[in-house]
Amino acid sequence: MKRWQKFSIYIGIVMIIGVLAGIFYVQRSTYTPTAAAIEAAESASKEKDVLFFEGEQKNPTILFYQGAFVENTSYSIWAEQVAAAGFNVYLLRQPLNLAILGQNSAEKIIEEKQLTSYIIGGHSLGGVIGSRFAHEHLGDERLKGVFFLASYPDKNGDLSSFDGSVLSITAEEDQVLNEEKYLEAKEHLPDYTLFEEIEGGNHAGFGSYGKQKGDGQAEITDEEQQRIVAAMIIRWASRLAD
Repeated sequence: MKRWQKFSIYIGIVMIIGVLAGIFYVQRSTYTPTAAAIEAAESASKEKDVLFFEGEQKNPTILFYQGAFVENTSYSIWAEQVAAAGFNVYLLRQPLNLAILGQNSAEKIIEEKQLTSYIIGGHSLGGVIGSRFAHEHLGDERLKGVFFLASYPDKNGDLSSFDGSVLSITAEEDQVLNEEKYLEAKEHLPDYTLFEEIEGGNHAGFGSYGKQKGDGQAEITDEEQQRIVAAMIIRWASRLAD
């Protein structure tokens, strides 16, 4: 066997090992939904890996980007409650559960379902990516609002000129959210942004997937925090209803 052939085989083996190691890392790093979240998801329909909780067509549809390495089913508890209040909710699912790999996934739903009004939301990294999508669609009259769960926009998701509504929800015991970057990011938000904080809540409590590495200890349960999240979203989104 020639030297270059041996080298090609060696490179191929290294690449395969790298891919397998990457898959293993992602699997080990992924947060899976609790039994309560799985049960709540039973009220949703699955459409190409997207979870759809049906509300009412007259209200803006909510399109939600998951947090990094968090399965979208983990947000089913508050999504079910928001849908019960009259809002269609789509829990988007990106490749490898990383929103950064599927920034335009909301576009598919908007066009396929011919939405006449919609709201973009996201948790943690999902909020960053959601804001980038919103930034690219600032001229779209169908975009009524943007909300962040323990998240913020970066310069590529600047919303300072957005004339729609923006909601930012954080949690008192959140130790994952970068406080410095969160404060700096306020320059990318409209002056009229509504800021809310959940007493006793933490980062992982915006979903239901168990304890997250580096997070603070919550003083309330996941279910309690998500009831609060749902109530805040419903109250805010109701102002945007036609």
